[in-house]
Amino acid sequence: MTESILQDRTGRNTADRVQAGLKRRYAAERRFRIYGLISILTAMGFLAALLTSIAGNGYGAFLQTHVRLDILFSKADLDPGGTGDPAVLRQGDYDALIKDALAHRFPDVTSRADKRKLNGMISASAGFDLAQMVADEPEIVGTTQRIWLPATGDIDVFVKGNVSEKVPETERRIKDVEIGWVKALQSTGDLELKFNTRFFTSGDSRNPEVAGIWGAVVGSLFTLIITLALAFPLGVMAAVYLEEFAPKNRWTDLVEVNINNLAAVPSIVFGLLGLAVFLNFFHLPRSAPLVGGMVLALITLPTIIIASRAALKAVPPSIREAALGVGASRMQTVTHHVLPLAMPGMLTGTIIGMAHALGETAPLLMIGMVAFIVDIPTSPLDPATVLPVQVYLWADSAERAFVERTSAAILVLIAFLICMNLLAIILRKRFERRW
Repeated sequence: MTESILQDRTGRNTADRVQAGLKRRYAAERRFRIYGLISILTAMGFLAALLTSIAGNGYGAFLQTHVRLDILFSKADLDPGGTGDPAVLRQGDYDALIKDALAHRFPDVTSRADKRKLNGMISASAGFDLAQMVADEPEIVGTTQRIWLPATGDIDVFVKGNVSEKVPETERRIKDVEIGWVKALQSTGDLELKFNTRFFTSGDSRNPEVAGIWGAVVGSLFTLIITLALAFPLGVMAAVYLEEFAPKNRWTDLVEVNINNLAAVPSIVFGLLGLAVFLNFFHLPRSAPLVGGMVLALITLPTIIIASRAALKAVPPSIREAALGVGASRMQTVTHHVLPLAMPGMLTGTIIGMAHALGETAPLLMIGMVAFIVDIPTSPLDPATVLPVQVYLWADSAERAFVERTSAAILVLIAFLICMNLLAIILRKRFERRW
């Protein structure tokens, strides 16, 4: 009788049914783990492919082709009166010095068309480099100096192997005669790839061989400083009020819903708001980091408020009760006990919000930070651009040499984002308390 009760209609007893169920459950768990592992590996594979593609296209921007020439700083071209006046020296024809050096290096080039191609091998900004050398060392006037000058983007692209000479001449920008000159310079050691320090120290330029990211980096720093100065104190104060002091009623519920909704609003809407209010109504300077920082502060503020409220909620109620029990006021309880304990979480949320702001492009385009800016900004009121917008500008350029600059700028931007997220992790691990 007992045995018949423990058996089901198929003849299996209860223990067999339990074992079969456990096997199915364990098998389902193993499949779930496998699916999760496959998903993670797939995501990591796509990420690795993306980073490999960007690094493969961008590493060449950290190297730049240079040509070594014997430059005669002729007094007749630079200082015909022999006055040594810096103003006169700045007005000298330095491009003529480069042309004379190239003519001396390649005396067989006689036709006008070939001379134009030969002179076009050296960057148009090389004359400014020579002028700066003379301004720094006026005593070199009248002497001959062996100087490395940057080659043009077309020459640089060919030297790096991005253009094959097997391609028909009509389908490439560098011609066969120019390839011959490049090989002649390489054979004598007068053409080399050197580390491109100008990429990190110069502003933007129409010539890719001398274009740099320093102007965009400075603009990004100014913009982030304004964003942090506005968003962090306002976000923390709003979170403290809503979490610790605000009464629970319909109005605070409405404010909380709106804060959560603002965190999901497309960033370009904030750009339109900045265009309408900050530029058209208050007439603040266009393309300035001040306006960019104010717009990004509006974008970052909901994120900081939500993260700060979560950090305040994580503080145990016993901390508040103990402080109130020994006679502290509510303000003293919050400022002396609750806020210091919640600050690590607030800082983590703030840094993540700032990292999000660093990668924003659309709202900054709306307020004019897409302008071509050559000079390095010296204050938040100067016209400037930021790294994401600089990437956008270079990606829109037709020259092949700007492809390397675009990918290299993306690498720098990713490095900034990694550093900011790493800082958030370190702060959380360093100051986090467990109860």
